Amino acid sequence: MHAWTALITIIILAVAGYVGGQLSATRVLIGTIVPYVAIGIFLVGIAWRVIAWARSPVPFRIPTTCGQQKSLPWIKRARFDSPFTPGETIVRMLLEVLLFRSLFRNTRAELRREGPRLLYEEEKWLWLGALVFHWSMLVVLLRHLRFFREPTPAIVLLLQRIDGFFQIGAPVVYWTGVTMLAALGYLLWRRLKIPQVRYVSLFTDYFALYLLMAIAGSGIWLRYFTKTDIVGVKQLTLGLMTFTPVVPTTVAPLFFMHLFLVSVLLAYFPFSKLVHMPGILLSPTRNLPNNSRAVRHINPWNYPVKVHTYEEWEEEFRDKLIAAGLPLDKESGNHV
Repeated sequence: MHAWTALITIIILAVAGYVGGQLSATRVLIGTIVPYVAIGIFLVGIAWRVIAWARSPVPFRIPTTCGQQKSLPWIKRARFDSPFTPGETIVRMLLEVLLFRSLFRNTRAELRREGPRLLYEEEKWLWLGALVFHWSMLVVLLRHLRFFREPTPAIVLLLQRIDGFFQIGAPVVYWTGVTMLAALGYLLWRRLKIPQVRYVSLFTDYFALYLLMAIAGSGIWLRYFTKTDIVGVKQLTLGLMTFTPVVPTTVAPLFFMHLFLVSVLLAYFPFSKLVHMPGILLSPTRNLPNNSRAVRHINPWNYPVKVHTYEEWEEEFRDKLIAAGLPLDKESGNHV
């Protein structure tokens, strides 16, 4: 049910963007006002998220590890699975962000009726699908910088040549767009196919996948099947960047659908699960060294607290303690 509801929602949004791209009044709305509003929501939402994360107290050192902590010299430790120094923690973060190291070790448990037996299976296909999607999307975003800069940066031109090195026709096929859509298709298939995953999936899980697939699909269709005025597209995007918006009449309605879906993604991003991208950098389960046995962790947000030490308490009730015949640490030499 959640999958169908999310699909219908995306279809409605896509149709609204396409129909709006055919009318002169709504073309201005979708081509100028909606992107600015979406970018504003995105920036404010991300700032709100980051500030909320930064203000969250960290009373305990809680890095999640799956390796031996540093202890005695003759015990071999996991340097990057259980980092002890800030440098090792940085390496761990890089492995997590760039290669999804924890997802690579992910397993799936299944209880078979025969026996019964509990079986564990590796989830390498999930890791590969997530890795391909994220890296493909990064390259696609970098390639789109050519629409927002004039002249196009040399690094973007180099990236385009590398991405389209396996040319099989004209226009050049950029393979990251294809792999991005294929990876999203696999992630959606997995969510629908596996009963356990389908059971815990919500509307928001399907909505994000369908939205990303609609954006990727409309972009591929624009490039290879339905032609549009690329000069007009760049004029529109450069106008947005320089705050001198222009909406050329030669741009195809499908582009406005593509732009509208991207705007929806930007506005939705800070309030969705997709915000894990910046969130992992601020997660205390990842960005703290696992050295609680060697270094006392003090919450940096702690405010000064007036404490009443045992020595002060003993001095305050000194006479009563002596009258009760109780020993005093200060007189017995146990005072530290």
